[in-house]
Amino acid sequence: MSKKWLSLSVVLVLVVGLLAACGNKDNGSAASSSPSASDTASSSPSDSPASGGEKIEGNVTASGSTALQPLVALAGDKFMAEHSGVDVKVTGGGSGTGVKNVAGGVSDIGNSDVEADAQYKDALVDHVVALAPFVLIVSKDVTIDGLTKQQAADIFTGKITNWKDVGGADKPINLIHRQESSGSRKLVKKIILDGAEFATGGVTQESSKTVAQAVAQGQGAIGYVDAPYVTEAVKGLKLDGAEFNKDNIASGKYILYGIEHMYTKGEPQGAVKAFLDYITSKEFIESPDAEKLGFLPADLVKP
Repeated sequence: MSKKWLSLSVVLVLVVGLLAACGNKDNGSAASSSPSASDTASSSPSDSPASGGEKIEGNVTASGSTALQPLVALAGDKFMAEHSGVDVKVTGGGSGTGVKNVAGGVSDIGNSDVEADAQYKDALVDHVVALAPFVLIVSKDVTIDGLTKQQAADIFTGKITNWKDVGGADKPINLIHRQESSGSRKLVKKIILDGAEFATGGVTQESSKTVAQAVAQGQGAIGYVDAPYVTEAVKGLKLDGAEFNKDNIASGKYILYGIEHMYTKGEPQGAVKAFLDYITSKEFIESPDAEKLGFLPADLVKP
C-alpha cells in the first residue's frame, strides 16, 4: 500500500508541475501582446507644435498700415492653409488707426510703419516684422527717372511746383498725399523732409493702393508707396541715384525704408501668438513670396 501511495504522489506532483508550466506560458504570451506604456506613448500623436500635432484654433484680427497689409494678408492665407481652425482677418486704415485699434481692444494686432506714439508704449508690445522699402512714384508722363533727396523735399513742401525745375517737362507737379494718421506719410516726413511740413495742396488718399491708383491715372503726379504697390502702371524713381533693392538698402545707398511693427495689447496668447510667431519667423520673412512683395528681413540693416 505504501508503494501505491508513493507512486500516486509522484504522479500528482508531475501533473501539478505541468499545469503550472502551462499557466506561465499563457501569462507570458498575454504580456507580450499587450502594449507597454512606452509603446503607447510612442504610437500616439505628439502634442508639440514642431510635430504639427497641436490644434490651433481661434480668430485673429489685424488692422492698420496699408503698406504692411499685403505681407500680413499673405501670411494670413498661408497660416490658415496650415491651420484650418484659425480665421485671420486683415484690414487697413493707416498706422495710427492700427495702433489705436489694438490699444482700444478693437483689433488683436495693430500694424504700423513707424513706432507707436509714447502714449501707447507702456500698454503695447512691439513685434518687429520686416523691413519695407518705400518708393517715390510718378505718373508715366513724367520724364525724369530720379530725384535727389533735396529735390523730393522741395517738391513735397511746395517749394518746387513744376517738373522743369528738376529736369522734366514744363508741366505742373500734382501731389498725392496720405492722411495724417498714415505711417507712410510720417516716414517720408522724417526721412525725406527732415521733419518739415508737407505742402497743403494736392490730393489726399486713404491707402497705399489708392495713392498708386491716383498717380497712375493722373498727369504730372507724384506720390509715395511701399514696394508692393509699384506696378507697371506707375514709374518708381531712383533716390539720390539709387534704386530700391536689397543690396542698396544693406549698403546704405537707398535710405527710404521703414521697419514694420505689429503691436499687441500685452503679450499675445493662443492663435494670435501662433500667427505672430509664424509671420516673424525666418522661414516666412525670407521666403520667395515675401521677398517678391518687396519685404526684407528687419535685421538687414543695423538699428
